[in-house]
Amino acid sequence: MRKLAIGAAVSGALALTGLAAPAALADSPDLTFGAVTVNNGKPIVIGTKAEVTVPVTYSITRPTAFKVDYKNNFLGVALYRGTLAEPGNVIEDSPSKPVCTPTATTDTTVTESCATKLTIAPRVYLFEGADATTWKAAAIYSEQAIDEDDSDDHISFHVGSDVWGNLGTAKLQRLAKATVNATPEPAVKGKTLTVKGTLTRADWNTGRYAGYKGQKVALQFKAKGAAAYTDVKTVTSGTTGTLSTTVKASKDGTYRYVFAGTSTTAAVKSAGDFVDVK
Repeated sequence: MRKLAIGAAVSGALALTGLAAPAALADSPDLTFGAVTVNNGKPIVIGTKAEVTVPVTYSITRPTAFKVDYKNNFLGVALYRGTLAEPGNVIEDSPSKPVCTPTATTDTTVTESCATKLTIAPRVYLFEGADATTWKAAAIYSEQAIDEDDSDDHISFHVGSDVWGNLGTAKLQRLAKATVNATPEPAVKGKTLTVKGTLTRADWNTGRYAGYKGQKVALQFKAKGAAAYTDVKTVTSGTTGTLSTTVKASKDGTYRYVFAGTSTTAAVKSAGDFVDVK
């Protein structure tokens, strides 16, 4: 399990970034964040290998003179589960400059609406089933002061971070896969047709797909020339995610398995298997 103090990964990266000139660290900035919305409020579905990049929006109210230049100071968004002080896991992307539009001003402050992106690499950030849950959003502000002038046999690296938590939520779900295979083909009208398949989902602990047992999966059929599928029966997945049932072959058409999903695992539909009935 990956346990980090929020901001540690960002701060560590910043501490190794060289600056042209040294600067002094300032006090914590007077920043106020509005709600953070991740992936437009929709679940984030993640498999075992491919990175997933999602949009992030938020509002921020800052002092008029306060600027983030992404050279000396940085502002980013992270996801965490657990508590802010002791998170069970953290997803932190490299901070990139957001696109911000002023929405309100006073004599001393500016309020902006900002948009950025967050990239989630499952091999880097996700390690166990507990990661398929609702995460909280946090904003991280980091600044650095580096003095690399060693003429006096002394250099310094100073990094400071501020974190604002519980600014929004994001649900992470495991990617699911389903298959279907109807036999024999071609089928004889009135005879038994066996429809098998599998239901698997991403296992972030092993980096592979594993059978999802004990789940209700609908077998659907679409007759040749029809516009839509109809439910035939419900099948429960076996211990390794296997699906199997029998039907009477009646007409040409396509079979598929449909899984409605759970709180931890996304819905999925198998590709269709067309059966020619003689």
